[in-house]
Amino acid sequence: MDRRSPSTPFPSAEQDLESARLCPSTPQTCSPSYRLAYADAEFMMRDELRPVRLQVELLKPELVQQEHGIDATVVVFGSARLADPETARAALDDAEEEARRDPAHPAARRRLARARRAVANARYYEEARKLGQLVSGMGRVNGGSGLVVITGGGPGIMEAANRGASDVGAKSIGLNIVLPFEQAPNPYITPELCFQFHYFAIRKMHFLMRARALVAFPGGFGTLDELTDTLTLVQTGKIAPVPVILFGKEFWDRVIRFDALAEEGMIAEKDLDLIRFVDTAEEAAAIVSTSLGNPAAPPGS
Repeated sequence: MDRRSPSTPFPSAEQDLESARLCPSTPQTCSPSYRLAYADAEFMMRDELRPVRLQVELLKPELVQQEHGIDATVVVFGSARLADPETARAALDDAEEEARRDPAHPAARRRLARARRAVANARYYEEARKLGQLVSGMGRVNGGSGLVVITGGGPGIMEAANRGASDVGAKSIGLNIVLPFEQAPNPYITPELCFQFHYFAIRKMHFLMRARALVAFPGGFGTLDELTDTLTLVQTGKIAPVPVILFGKEFWDRVIRFDALAEEGMIAEKDLDLIRFVDTAEEAAAIVSTSLGNPAAPPGS
């Protein structure tokens, strides 16, 4: 049987793997050295193969996104710990009950204070969800996908943005990563666009490879890492300028004194122009729309 495809005279890797399985079992063919290298999981996990694994991890999501016609994304960063309003309210009810039982206990007071902050911060979940609705498909031309929301694939703000895209029947992407504790991608990511990474560096590359804008909601170390990495790449000309939108000016003014960096000469005054502050999803969507060269278009059109 001719196993060659019209595009190449050679059998595919899958076809050769099937042929290899037909070999009789002998001491030679049962040796690990005889396995086809690309089908040898033990070999692929060797430290010396790290460059190959890096390349494969870069290539797989790239090819899948090409196959789905995705060429422009809006990146949404933010805390995995920010709960939706219902969850935050339920946690506050529990904390209030605990505080009533033992009002003098320091741990109960701390838990109550955190729960109250969580309820206040739950508005960011709602705004991220709304943003996902507004920007999904924005800039669509000639039947293309338009903008596609891309997140880190986890809970909190990431879930909210993916959820917003799902609300309007749009595709969205999740770039999950293996961590040393149990976690899973949120259920609102388009399943065929849900990826898992081993390398943070490759994951961050994929956030920016198709980015037309970046929106950073309040978050912790991970959000700060992703934000400052993006700002550094734009500042140094390693990527084309894209709008970097910080959601929640009060939060960001407390966390990072960007103006102090300029005052101390650590960044140039013009670097402050890389950042835009917003407090509503509509404001963020308007900036994204303008950046696409369509300032008159209503958000989400």
